[in-house]
Amino acid sequence: MDAFLASTAVVALAEIGDKTQLLAILLAVRFRRPVAVIAGILVATLANHFLAALLGHGIAGLLDSIAFRYAIALGFIAMALWTLVPDTMDADDAPRSRGGAFATTLVAFFLVEMGDKTQVATIALGAQFGATVGQVLAVTAGTTLGMMIANVPAVYLGEALIRRLSLARIRQAAALLFLAIGLWLLAGLQ
Repeated sequence: MDAFLASTAVVALAEIGDKTQLLAILLAVRFRRPVAVIAGILVATLANHFLAALLGHGIAGLLDSIAFRYAIALGFIAMALWTLVPDTMDADDAPRSRGGAFATTLVAFFLVEMGDKTQVATIALGAQFGATVGQVLAVTAGTTLGMMIANVPAVYLGEALIRRLSLARIRQAAALLFLAIGLWLLAGLQ
């Protein structure tokens, strides 16, 4: 349960103001088909985050040492700093429509999520909590739920939601969460 809850909280906060959330708004405005956009986000996130959690699990299994545990803890602290940097979406990042709302969202979300801070966080969470296949699935479910918590309102409320929320404050809260996890992991190594 810890893997699921921690994964949900970390990704839900980290996703606020992220480029994939901006992409969700852009797709919602462009297609005006919220259910298809949300379904595309869900399927892309499940696939991307399962692979990321599995990678984290594999790395942890190969490198189960005190040095690796320090690296994971420091990785969470680095994520805290990265979270403070606002994301923007360039015109080059805008999706080009070829297969309708679902297919465009699926492909765009999967690709934009590659190397994104939520994917990196999922790898770290998979390394931290993914000792078993069940825990890898719990991390995947938690990070996917976190993405949906952040992106479903963005799809339905779009720019109005972004104008009302203080993205700086949300980024700060997410950074504090990453920092707390990193410090907690470091304290557990002593």
